[in-house]
Amino acid sequence: MPTFTDGHGVRIHYESWRVPEPNAVIQLAHGVGEHIGRYGPLVTALNEAGYSVWADDHRGHGQTGFEQHGGDLTRIGRLGPGGLRAAIAGVEQFTDVVREVEGAEVPLVLLGHSWGSLMAQIIVNRSAERYDGVVLTGTAYRTLRWMNGGDLNKRHAHLGPTPVEWLSRDPDVPAEFMADPYTTEVRLQKLFGLVDAARLLGRPARGLPAELPLLIMVGDEDTLGGEESARRLAEAYVRRSGLVDVECIVYEGARHEVFNEVNREQVRSDLIGWLDARFAVD
Repeated sequence: MPTFTDGHGVRIHYESWRVPEPNAVIQLAHGVGEHIGRYGPLVTALNEAGYSVWADDHRGHGQTGFEQHGGDLTRIGRLGPGGLRAAIAGVEQFTDVVREVEGAEVPLVLLGHSWGSLMAQIIVNRSAERYDGVVLTGTAYRTLRWMNGGDLNKRHAHLGPTPVEWLSRDPDVPAEFMADPYTTEVRLQKLFGLVDAARLLGRPARGLPAELPLLIMVGDEDTLGGEESARRLAEAYVRRSGLVDVECIVYEGARHEVFNEVNREQVRSDLIGWLDARFAVD
């Protein structure tokens, strides 16, 4: 995997799946305790639809974390020096890497899932002009009232044998997650510490570029936020931030990882349809 070096000397590993003359470029930001290797089917679908995809293993995660922690997989998910702020800066630096290769003319869409979506909200608050579209999946309104900071598996624990049944109704997804040496079910607060966990809280900024299109996709059984949290987030982007193109799709019965749910083909189709409506070349 190619790498770039962040401001603390950590080498961030990334991959790119490019297509000729893309409609747009998707910068994918993964969730906590996982890595970009879990997004293969989504990347393939986006490529087939005419979209290039770039994704990095964030600070402490995947191949980045493996090297950063000297091969100690028990430390996967721990961010290291600079903490959350460095992880967010790494995602922003990765945007520069993508732009340098793809050029400034091709539309760039930031797609964040779960923790990646929370970082994406923070990044958009301070540099929305760098992106031509934003997609937030498995996301939440970043307040103590509307985002669950506790046991995300509590509601679903009786449905299966793993501590990650909250991820998907597909029983293969929790099982594969637990069998993957590059994932961890350790809670975010323990991985990051309480101070960095609190830094994820916030609201959409006022006065964002009005024409920035934004899509939110969640399951109504997602214990991180769920339907009401997602709808309040969408409303905040309209009323507080001034965006005029905000769409929120809620999938009945779906849990946290909408791209790994039993209706994953519909979710991918909805994403590509949204992208095509805004970026497809006639």
